[in-house]
Amino acid sequence: MNTISRRKFAAGLGTLALGGTVASAIEIPQRINPRIRGLSLAAYSLRPKLRWMKGKGTGAEMEILDVLDYAADQGFDGVELTAYFFDPDVTTADLNEIKRRAHVLGLDITGGAIGNNFSFPADDPFTAEQIAYTKTWIDHYSTLGAPVIRIFAGGKNPPGATTEQVIENVVTNLNAILPYAAEKGVILGIENHDSMTNMDNLLELIGRIDSPWLGVTWDSANVAPTEDPYAELERIAPYAVNAQLKVMTKVNGEKAEADLPRLVQILREADYSGQIVLEYEEKEDPFTGIPKFKAAVENALKA
Repeated sequence: MNTISRRKFAAGLGTLALGGTVASAIEIPQRINPRIRGLSLAAYSLRPKLRWMKGKGTGAEMEILDVLDYAADQGFDGVELTAYFFDPDVTTADLNEIKRRAHVLGLDITGGAIGNNFSFPADDPFTAEQIAYTKTWIDHYSTLGAPVIRIFAGGKNPPGATTEQVIENVVTNLNAILPYAAEKGVILGIENHDSMTNMDNLLELIGRIDSPWLGVTWDSANVAPTEDPYAELERIAPYAVNAQLKVMTKVNGEKAEADLPRLVQILREADYSGQIVLEYEEKEDPFTGIPKFKAAVENALKA
């Protein structure tokens, strides 16, 4: 299938997924010379080793600068940083030093991640806190030069809210924050996570927002129970502005070893351009597990 027809086909999938009633407002990114440009390491992969976790000390030793050093030592092309692991008193000078170190090490800061929740109504005080939190990290990642931030719809929903009400809340809150993201030059990539592991929900959500500053953070493991997670991941791949690979995926809701060559092929057929982020979540020590995972993905890229 050539590039033009593949894009039209993918756009059709977005419409059909919504029962033919809502077309996708977000345009599928038009890629010129689409290609996978390397491998990025998610800071989340090193979470057992990191000193900070959501503002609290863990007793571990590594900090963000150490993540950069490790990624460079292992031959990664970039890093994806996560808000959870920053010093809670991070300053602009700290961010500039991270940016400088990444450049000196030859690493791209491919993206950032936060742990927001946009599932509550716009007039809820909790939502005001989440909007402020998101703006703070848009500022931080803009300073770092990160092109995209992974965001969530949110794992905790308002009591008694229906799925449709949650989607409406997320749409409203995204429309409130997207102009700020555009002003700062940072794309928001909503991950297929929590209620958005159901791809019908995710496609409906992005079908109701008209902004080039929103896309999908494509996560290879977050899929609602299904016999064929790969078919579900194909549906959202054309909208990916960031892509994360994990060791495992889920089949019928149960963990199963991921078919890495197939996942890579899904991204290629969707014209994904950019680095693939490796997010290591297994129980094995990341210092031994990450190099093996990286080697497996490198082999999949050659397949």
